[in-house]
Amino acid sequence: MAMAARTFAVPLPLCAASSPPRATPLALPCRGAARPLASLAPCPARGHAPSPRRAAGRALAPCAVKRGGGGGGEFASDDGGGARALLQATLWGAEAAYILWLFLLPYAPGDPVWGISQATISDLIGLSLNFFFILPLVNSAGVHLLESPVLHPMAEGLFNFVVAWTLLFAPLLFTDSRRDRFKGSLDLLWGFQMFLTNTFLIPYMAIRLNDPDKDKSPPQTSKLGSVMVRGAPIVGLTGGLVCIVSIAWAFFGRADAGFGGIAERWQYVQSYVFSERLAYAFLWDILLYSIFQPWLIGDNIQNVKANATEFVNSVRFLPVIGLVAYLFCLEDRDA
Repeated sequence: MAMAARTFAVPLPLCAASSPPRATPLALPCRGAARPLASLAPCPARGHAPSPRRAAGRALAPCAVKRGGGGGGEFASDDGGGARALLQATLWGAEAAYILWLFLLPYAPGDPVWGISQATISDLIGLSLNFFFILPLVNSAGVHLLESPVLHPMAEGLFNFVVAWTLLFAPLLFTDSRRDRFKGSLDLLWGFQMFLTNTFLIPYMAIRLNDPDKDKSPPQTSKLGSVMVRGAPIVGLTGGLVCIVSIAWAFFGRADAGFGGIAERWQYVQSYVFSERLAYAFLWDILLYSIFQPWLIGDNIQNVKANATEFVNSVRFLPVIGLVAYLFCLEDRDA
């Protein structure tokens, strides 16, 4: 009787010492939406552990995610150093031109600081007394402990608009990630900025581009800075409302004082800014603030709440509005 041939299945090892080595997958670059890939590494020969180099090659590099990327204007110390130096030189040149053109030289409209007229001094005092329209509104409510100087509403509106915008910069400066480059007092800098605007903001913008002092501890926030940061929404509401009132006051304020309608007021402001040094300087302040506002917000977009980052990054180029949005969306933290 013929016996049927029996077959035996011989188990083959998955990996043998004599089997040719399989290529080890290299580390793959991270992709935001991709899931980590698991690779099967070849079995090492018996009695031999995988080499550290090969083991390290299997590890996947972690992805570093930066919130609000692309919104800022940071300059790395090892990249763009020439551009940073050029930008700093431009800012220092702008500071020199600002002081010479608006304060010292007689070529800009109006009187230089060394030849200021008594009429300009009187206007400055009157505008300061009507700060944020507090005194005119108090007088209109029937309280006359101190009478409000009657000035052209266009002049009052322009003055208070720039001052209110300066107020809005305070929480932004106190939350600036590069404020440690400035060795002086931010309290004093912002205080002087309230009176002389870009005379002090331009140098700060240049100094904040310096390399960080690695041996210096993080700056301590002053009491004023803490109040400004914690009360950022209140500052934003106050400054934003004053800016709106300033525009409305310029075109419609003091309607019973004989300053004319919108056409007459618009004609006045055109002659005003090109005949008075103070008003002419305010035009430059508005231009420079329109540049510095989106720059600073872009560099500090990480301070904004995560769900508002895209919105603030989009509106930061709108004068005043972008800064108000930053203050309202500032992430809660201990200053």
